[in-house]
Amino acid sequence: MNKSRLEAFSDGLFAVVITIMVLEMDAPVGTSFTSLKPLLPIFLSYLLSFVYGAVFWVNHHHLLAATRRINASVLWANLNFLFWLSLIPFFTSWVDENHAASIPVAAYGIALFMVVASYRLLETVLFRAHNADALIVRILRPGRREKITMIAFITAAVLAFAHPYIAMTIYIIFAGVWVMPARALEKALTDKDICEIE
Repeated sequence: MNKSRLEAFSDGLFAVVITIMVLEMDAPVGTSFTSLKPLLPIFLSYLLSFVYGAVFWVNHHHLLAATRRINASVLWANLNFLFWLSLIPFFTSWVDENHAASIPVAAYGIALFMVVASYRLLETVLFRAHNADALIVRILRPGRREKITMIAFITAAVLAFAHPYIAMTIYIIFAGVWVMPARALEKALTDKDICEIE
């Protein structure tokens, strides 16, 4: 199977997710800078969700760049990942509309948990689709970062019922954990001697 359609479809959905989030932000009433003040919490939650969308797009891009073999299981695992990712605008809006109330903040964490869990599943399915000597199998080892992140998101979701702002702080911190894709994979993809993707 050709991976170009998988990449194109995935990139399109990432773009739609980010666009939907910005469309949720209404223009302020008034022409002064002070009219922007009430929108600051909404902008900050949009920024966090944008960062998560960007972070997962970069990691997804690197993952697919190292991929040589696509099968039906990969397609379905990718769709599962994109499904959970597509829910982020909804939960972002719910947090915004309710001023970071406990249940929306907890639900946001569960949604982030599912995005990471489905990303890990995609990695696992891709590994199984390749031989042991394939770049993706030799270089990328799924698990540690994903496990720590999933534990943090579940912890934050539970914590949100008592301290929603602490939970949001955990979500912000873990966005930073994912900013850089796996270093070994990125190095391998830029090393001309190892492989030429595409």
